[in-house]
Amino acid sequence: MKFVDYVTIYAKAGHGGRGCVSFLREKFKPMGGPDGGDGGKGGDIIFKADIQLNTLLDHKYKRHYKARNGGHGKGSNKHGANGEDLIIKVPTGTVIINAATEEVIADLTSDAAEAVILMGGRGGKGNAHFKSSTYQSPKFAQPGEDGQETGLILELKLIADVGLIGMPNAGKSTLIGAISAARPKIGPYPFTTLVPNLGVVKFKEYMSFTVADIPGIIEGAHDGAGLGIQFLRHAERTSLLLHLVDISQYIEDDPVEILNVINRELSFYAETLAAKDQIVVGTKQDIAGDGVRLDCLRQYCKQHEMPFFEVSAAASLGLEELVSYVSARLKDMKTIDSPVT
Repeated sequence: MKFVDYVTIYAKAGHGGRGCVSFLREKFKPMGGPDGGDGGKGGDIIFKADIQLNTLLDHKYKRHYKARNGGHGKGSNKHGANGEDLIIKVPTGTVIINAATEEVIADLTSDAAEAVILMGGRGGKGNAHFKSSTYQSPKFAQPGEDGQETGLILELKLIADVGLIGMPNAGKSTLIGAISAARPKIGPYPFTTLVPNLGVVKFKEYMSFTVADIPGIIEGAHDGAGLGIQFLRHAERTSLLLHLVDISQYIEDDPVEILNVINRELSFYAETLAAKDQIVVGTKQDIAGDGVRLDCLRQYCKQHEMPFFEVSAAASLGLEELVSYVSARLKDMKTIDSPVT
């Protein structure tokens, strides 16, 4: 299934039904009074989170949504039926934004969470409402009100405990594949991962946490270089970031500069993201060669009091220690999932 995490749609709530102008006309009641019923309320536009969904793909191809109008009032004081609400299902983690004002209307972060985004119009009152002691035969009724309508932006932000960040080919996909059941695409070329991957890591058979593999960013990503920063929204909800740096002997760049480049791009995107707790992970330990780049990165992290681990996902080195530490950190932060059965 194609991953889509940003779409724009147009939605309109239902129009209220008009009130009825009617007078009672029955045998033996030739001068019956007004009996026009009220119009029904228009249907609302409601968004509902569904944990079974993981993409906004459906909304990419269907861009217009309209709730049912309210029914018109009738004689004999019969009210029109209320218009049926339109419930639009979206993945859990979807943010709904007013396209015109860019105001966040709702953030559906839990399964089955609902939000009424647009209200249906009120039904008009029938002429029976306007009868009084001085006005016995009102010959008018109210029209129904228009339902609210607007353009909406739907933005999906994956909900995960841990986000994996780093340069392309830093080993993020290999790591998430090694510690979870996720099976991301892995290849020896830039930008192998084109969409975020989500995996569940089980630790010692009684607890778990979720990890999101964020597609690689490069220097200048905030200006659109590479894949840009379009996927960093998925790191915003994470509690902890694993910052992967390739320390293999085949990379010439300074590992400390690589670390700082990515952190600068995080700052350009959002200071709150750059301020998240990070664990630095030196990857591809099995091909570190003389270890000069590894030592350089290790010393830097020690000087700046940053947690540091060296691993090889391909050779299964250091993974248990890393997962154990991450689990403990998340438990301290009280974000870890409930026990897995």
